[in-house]
Amino acid sequence: MSAEQLRTETENNGAAKPSLRRRLATSQGSLARLLRWGYRAVNRFSVPAPRIIVRPLLRFFLLIRRAYYFVVRVFFCEPLFKAYCTKYGRNLHTGCFLHWIAGKGDIVLGDNVTLDGKTTIVFAARFSDHPTLEIGDNSGIGHNCFFTVGKLISIGRNCILSGDISIMDSSGHDTDPVTRWAYKPPESEDVRPVVIRDGVWIGKHCLIFPGVKIGEGSVISAGSVVRSHVPPYSVVAGNPAKVMFRLKKPDQSRQTM
Repeated sequence: MSAEQLRTETENNGAAKPSLRRRLATSQGSLARLLRWGYRAVNRFSVPAPRIIVRPLLRFFLLIRRAYYFVVRVFFCEPLFKAYCTKYGRNLHTGCFLHWIAGKGDIVLGDNVTLDGKTTIVFAARFSDHPTLEIGDNSGIGHNCFFTVGKLISIGRNCILSGDISIMDSSGHDTDPVTRWAYKPPESEDVRPVVIRDGVWIGKHCLIFPGVKIGEGSVISAGSVVRSHVPPYSVVAGNPAKVMFRLKKPDQSRQTM
């Protein structure tokens, strides 16, 4: 039997024996129409929601949810994350997720640090005895941020990192194709620390490459890919990120008041 004949016979067999779901969807029989009507009726079904009833139910639900997340955060997530830390300051807060931490390294946190949502931290111990993630006082990390630490990622004080940010001090692979095909790690000199100075704001979905230094008070616009150093008090955007304009340096006398 030729390939064309086999294909034709297969199509004929498929057409002769449609599936039960297709028969119910296309049949004009009374039973099939009744089942289709019942299916649509179930999908459209809803119940009235008088405010005098549903508002107390909503408040009760919100109270229970808040209590549940409080217990999970305070008695499970925060203590377990603190067990990972080499050093942490006062008022460390996390969300109600268990952060994903792989490898062995040092996590050093200042006072009033918040890691909201779920954070992923991957340490690569082959490049340093103590790969370190540092986060300064009053800084916040948003949901679903990803840190790859071979030597050092340092985040200063009063920094805001929005969600879905990736920061790496190593690409994880060598640029030489032969070395890469052999699944060998990059050379140690290709692992370059990332330093983010005080007061930096990084928007969502940004990617910070190895060796980057971001100057004090700068803003990294959402979706930026930062491959080179960022001057202090600059707003950058794009792929690769470029300086859009400069910010006015704050008055030091007002900061000390």
